[in-house]
Amino acid sequence: MIDDLYSAQLLKLAANLPRSGRLAAPHASVEKVSKLCGSRVVVDVVVEGGRVADFAQEVKACALGQAAASVLGAHVLGATAEELELARDQFRAMLKEGASAPDGRFSDLSMLAPVKDYPARHASTLLAFEAAAEAVRTAAARTSPAGAA
Repeated sequence: MIDDLYSAQLLKLAANLPRSGRLAAPHASVEKVSKLCGSRVVVDVVVEGGRVADFAQEVKACALGQAAASVLGAHVLGATAEELELARDQFRAMLKEGASAPDGRFSDLSMLAPVKDYPARHASTLLAFEAAAEAVRTAAARTSPAGAA
């Protein structure tokens, strides 16, 4: 069963983390930490026209958290806050309820479906998507005409 969890494809994703690092001038930054295991994700975003124009992430997590962050980093440019929130919610439902994997640009999260059998790993696996959804929502509010000061 552990081989299903740590497949070669998942380990390859975890080893190749797109958009790693920090942005010099983000519109928003969010840090999320798993209290259970200490995994930590910091996400920086720039949002233009309601879409992610630039993105960086600093990830200190297990292979599962890194794999999820890898999927995020590979497909986040151009995403809206709504897309990220939907992906986060679908991802959470996949892990906690056995629902279908997210569709669309984040469908690669389907390879993390076996994590549903390891509830202690859910929080760290979800961190990057939780941080990104919050950061993009915050940045979009700050950069929209209604949210501009």
